[in-house]
Amino acid sequence: MVLNKLSQYGVSFQIKVVASLLTDKTFLLNVRDVVLTELFDSQSHQWIVENALQYFDKYHTYITLDVLQIEVKKVSNEVLRTSIVEQLREAYKASMEDNKYVQEEFSAFCKNQELKSALMSSVDMLAAGDYDSIRITIEKALKAGMDKNIGHEYLKDLESRYRVDYRPTIPTPWAEINQLTQGGLGPGDLAIVFGNPGGGKSWMMVALAGHAVKLGFNVVYYTLELGEQYVGKRFDCYFTGYDIDHVNSHRKEVEETINKLPGKLIVKEYPPKGASITTIKSHIQKLTDMEMKPDFIVIDYVDYLKPPSKKYTEKKDEIDDVYVATKGLAKELQIPIVTPSQVNRAGSKDDVIEGDKAAGSYDKIMVADLCLSLSRKKEDKVEGTGRVHVMKNRYGMDGMTYNALVNTNNGHIEISNEIKITQISNVPTSLPGVDSIDRALLSKKFFDLQSHKQS
Repeated sequence: MVLNKLSQYGVSFQIKVVASLLTDKTFLLNVRDVVLTELFDSQSHQWIVENALQYFDKYHTYITLDVLQIEVKKVSNEVLRTSIVEQLREAYKASMEDNKYVQEEFSAFCKNQELKSALMSSVDMLAAGDYDSIRITIEKALKAGMDKNIGHEYLKDLESRYRVDYRPTIPTPWAEINQLTQGGLGPGDLAIVFGNPGGGKSWMMVALAGHAVKLGFNVVYYTLELGEQYVGKRFDCYFTGYDIDHVNSHRKEVEETINKLPGKLIVKEYPPKGASITTIKSHIQKLTDMEMKPDFIVIDYVDYLKPPSKKYTEKKDEIDDVYVATKGLAKELQIPIVTPSQVNRAGSKDDVIEGDKAAGSYDKIMVADLCLSLSRKKEDKVEGTGRVHVMKNRYGMDGMTYNALVNTNNGHIEISNEIKITQISNVPTSLPGVDSIDRALLSKKFFDLQSHKQS
């Protein structure tokens, strides 16, 4: 049951409806055939809705604030213009925690108004005995407001895919990676960072999460390996720059620094194999209900999650299903998820870790949108160096390797913009029937090939 007039829902409800019409293309698509500007009480709301509908009819997407600012300047009535500006401000800053309810209730209200109008117009048809027209009118009213999202309509959605915000991204701390991924990690992305044990993968997770917090995003960090308190200490180190061994002596500076952070951070601990994707999803729903909806999620490690089922003949199938479920969660929530993953024994000895060295299952790389590897041999751990290799990238080039400075005391990781040429020592030196002259020739050919690729 819905109310008879939109005014009965109150001004706050109407502002949230206007906000949805200004920012949610799917909602606008579904209600376009039932929304009438005269349903709204305020003249300023009517003006905003009318312009939003006209823009949608022409470009098949929601109107931008830049366009609205131009159109507002054309309003000759100064009082109305001031009111429109104020209502736009209220709409764009409106809290959307009950957005789903508002959209469903407004859709139902509009459908009822459409059906009421159809019944009223059927009276004259009934008197004239025009039953076919009555049936067509009623059927049309019943179909109004139905879900019309059939996907990306290639011709109509040209404007949408060339919008700057068509894929809103959360930048990583590294400009080189952001450039390769068209801005960073986007809605529904799954990113995996591969590395050898103790190589700094978890610190890389801290750097990714901490950078997002500094940019004002809400981040949830799920740890299935380390304790909540210790992970919190790692973030203290990242935000302040103090080493993990000395941060205890700088509590005052830590408190001052984290109080200035624009984003929010939640660290949640689960035991290995003590949580599943369903567990994660339930926790996210709890956070959303408490007005802490996450924008960015780190799961350290996805490999430690319980699989969706217990019926597996091979360990590989179990890992594959966990990663597919994680990708599904990212798509459902429309937020990026990042996780570290181990490499096998052979990979831990390589100067540059390639995709074939993923531990457990190679197929996890197929599910991911971005795969990086952090290679650090024993001399790198002493010198604080390493190599970051782009194993896979759905949004641009891959195969590049970057030199990196890795501080595993505070999580500060720098990636240089110079592409590292793979060492000649990576060429196999013990091939049957290949003597030293042949090996020297192969090394030269290999070096020339790498140089040509980079140029």
